[in-house]
Amino acid sequence: MILTLTSRGQNPSACRSLSNSVINLGIQDQYAEALSQLGFEFDVLAEQEGDAALGNGGLARFSACQMDSLATLDYPAWGYGLRYEYGLFRQIIVDGFQHEQPDYWLNFGNPWEIERIHVTYEVKFYGTVEDVDRNGEKHEVWIPGETVEAVAYDNPIPGYGTRNTINLRLWAAKPSNHFDLEAYNTGDYINSIVNRQRTESISNVLYPDDRSHQGKEMRLKQQYFFVSASLQDIIRRFKEAHNNFDELPEKVALHLNDTHPSLSIAEIMRILVDEEQLDWNKAWNIVCKIFSFTTHTVVAEGLEKIPTDLLGSLLPRHLQILYKINSNFMEELKKRIGLDYNRLSRMSIVEEGAVKSIRMANLSIICSHTVNGVSKLHSDTLKMRTFKDFYELWPEKFQYTTNGVTQRRWIVVSNPSLCALLSKWLGTEAWIRNADLLTGLRDHVDNTGFRHEWKMVKRLNKMRLAEYIETMSGVKVSLDAMFDVQVKRIHEYKRQLLNIFGIIHRYDCLKNMDKNDRTKVVPRVCIIGGKAAPGYEIAKKIIKLCHAVAEKINNDADIGDLLKLVFIPDYNVSVAEMVIPGADLSQHLSTAGHEASGTGSMKFLMNGCLLLATADGSTVEIIEEIGSDNLFLFGAKVQEVAELREKGGALKVPLQFARVLRMVRDGYFGDKDYFKSLCDTVEVGNDFYLLGSDFGSYLEAQAAADKAFVEPEKWTKMSILSAAGSGRFSSDRTIREYAERTWKIDPCQCPF
Repeated sequence: MILTLTSRGQNPSACRSLSNSVINLGIQDQYAEALSQLGFEFDVLAEQEGDAALGNGGLARFSACQMDSLATLDYPAWGYGLRYEYGLFRQIIVDGFQHEQPDYWLNFGNPWEIERIHVTYEVKFYGTVEDVDRNGEKHEVWIPGETVEAVAYDNPIPGYGTRNTINLRLWAAKPSNHFDLEAYNTGDYINSIVNRQRTESISNVLYPDDRSHQGKEMRLKQQYFFVSASLQDIIRRFKEAHNNFDELPEKVALHLNDTHPSLSIAEIMRILVDEEQLDWNKAWNIVCKIFSFTTHTVVAEGLEKIPTDLLGSLLPRHLQILYKINSNFMEELKKRIGLDYNRLSRMSIVEEGAVKSIRMANLSIICSHTVNGVSKLHSDTLKMRTFKDFYELWPEKFQYTTNGVTQRRWIVVSNPSLCALLSKWLGTEAWIRNADLLTGLRDHVDNTGFRHEWKMVKRLNKMRLAEYIETMSGVKVSLDAMFDVQVKRIHEYKRQLLNIFGIIHRYDCLKNMDKNDRTKVVPRVCIIGGKAAPGYEIAKKIIKLCHAVAEKINNDADIGDLLKLVFIPDYNVSVAEMVIPGADLSQHLSTAGHEASGTGSMKFLMNGCLLLATADGSTVEIIEEIGSDNLFLFGAKVQEVAELREKGGALKVPLQFARVLRMVRDGYFGDKDYFKSLCDTVEVGNDFYLLGSDFGSYLEAQAAADKAFVEPEKWTKMSILSAAGSGRFSSDRTIREYAERTWKIDPCQCPF
C-alpha cells in the first residue's frame, strides 16, 4: 500500500467534488435526470458548491490529480493531509490593492467528508527527554509538556470506470479530553476555552505567516501534528494484521511530497526505537526501505531548514534522533569520501552558522531509496547543481517522473463541449482513461469539418469566459480578440511583471499609431490572475501595477476593443475551469531554471490552448511532443542564465524595455512613489530574473503569436496538435511510473 504524505499547502482536495464524483461514478445522466424531476438543473446546482480551501496553487491541484489517478488505476493508496478550517485566504481587491480575508469554506459543513470520531490520536509537543534503565540498558523517554488530539475526517475519492475508491484522510486538531475535563471539573472555564482555541489553531490556517517566531513555531507544529497522526494511523493498521516489523517495507511505502512531511523520518524512528523497542540499526534499515522523496524545489536557497533551537524546544526527542542520524551518516561518509570537510559540511543534515539548522532536504535524500525530480530539466538541475554532492554519492537514487494533470478534471469536468467533440472524432470514450489515445486527433487535423467544430467549441468557451469577466469586472470584451491568459501564483520568478511590461509596450505602440495602422492590429484581451503571499510586498505591487495599467487602458476611448486588461481576483480551481477552456494563448514566463515542472501549461495544452513560454520545467518535454512550431518560445536557456547574471550592469537591454520602465517610474500610471521599489528590482544590475534581457525575445514571440492568430486555419491546426500531444502529461502516466519504478506496487481491483 502506498501512503502519500502531502506537503502543507498541497492537500489533494482543493476543488469541487460533485461534478467529478458523478462523472467518475458514471451516473451523470441519471443524476441530472433525478435532479430535473425534483425541479433542479445539474449545472446550476454544481455551481453552488464552493472550492475546498485545502491547498495552495498548482501543487495542491497536482496532488488532487494524483489521487484521482491512483483511484482510477486501481492502486491501493491512502492520502494524508490537514483539514484546514480556513485554508488559503480569500483575495479581495480594493483600489487595486490585495487584501486577505479568511475563507470560511466550512461554515456550512462539508458533505463529502466523514468524521471518524473513533479514529483519534494523541500528538505531543514540548517537554523533556529523560534517561531510563531497561534491563540494564539506557533508553531515552520523551516526557511531553502538551498533548492535543488529532481527529480523522475521511474524504472518499472514486476512480473513473472502476469500483475502486481510495481515501484521503485529513486531520483536525482538538484539545485533549483529559485537559478539558480537568479544567471544567476545577471550574477553570476560561483556561479551558483558551486551551481549545490554541489547540484548534494548529489546523486553522494554511501557511501561517512565519516572519515571527510564533509563526515559525506554528508551521512546525502543523508539520509534526500532520506527520505524527498519519504515522500512528499507518502503524496501527499495520499492527492489526502483522506482528513483525521486518514486513513493514513489503506492506507500506511512504512517499514524501516535498520536505514538509520529512519529520516523519524522525517520528517513525522514535516510534520503532522508543515505543516498539527495536534496535536502532534494525529500525534504520526498515525506515530506509519505506521512504521515497519527490522535491519540487529548484534552487538550494529554497530548501527548507528548521532552526535547532525551535526544534529542540518543540520536539526535543526528535532533535536527538536527527543528531544521531547525522552522526552516523557523517561517519559513513568519511569512509566513502575521506576528510573533504567542505563536502562533509555541505552534505551534513545539520547546518552550522549564525542560526544552527536542520536541512530537511538532506535528511530526506539520506533516508529515501529514491529521489524524484518532476521533469527532465528539473532532474538534471538537481543532479548537476542542487544535490550534486548526493548524486555523485548515490547516482542510482536519482530519477525523474514528470508531473501530470488528470484529463477527467481538466477536460471532462471543465470542458464538456470539448469532451463530447473528442469522443465523437476519436470514436471512443476510452481516452478518458487512456490519454495517449488523444494522438488520434492528428488523423483529423486536416478535416475541415473537424476544424470548424473545434473552433465552435472554443468560441462557446470564450463566450462563457467573457460573460464571467463582464459580471466580475464590468469590462465588456470582444470574442474576436485573442484571449491571452497568465494565471498562477504571483511571484517575481514567474514574471507577471514581464507580461505587464509587454502590455504597456503594446499600449504605447497603439497610442503612437495612426488609425489605419490600428486596423491591422490583433485585438487582445489580456487576463491575469493569482494571489500574492500576504508578506510578499513586491508581488503585491505587481498586482497593484496590473490594476493601474488596466485602469488606464480600459478607459482609453482611442484603444477600444484593441486592448483590454483584466485581473481576475481570488483565482481558484472553479475559476480555472472557466478560464482555461476559454483561453487562446497561455503565458508561462518563468526565468529558465526556476520552474520545476509547471502543471498549469499542461491544463491549457489539453484544452487546445497555444503556449507562449520559456524553455523551462516541463515545457522542454512539451516541445518534444508537439514540436517547436506549435508554440511560441522565447528567452534565455538554462545554461545561459548564469552568464547573463554575471554581466550585471554591463547587460544590454532593449530600448523598448527602458521606455516602458521609464513610463512606470515617471508616474504615467499613477502611484509613482509606490512603484519605485518595484522598478528598482528590474533596473540593469538588479534584474535577477532577467526581464530586461528577455524582453526583446518576448516581444518577438508575441509578434509571432499575432501573426499566427490572423490565420484562423493555421491557429486551429496548432490548437488541435497541442491537445493531441497532451496525453503524455496525464497524471495517469505519472502515477503509473511512480507505481512501477518507485513504489513497486501493482493495481488491486475491487472485486465485483
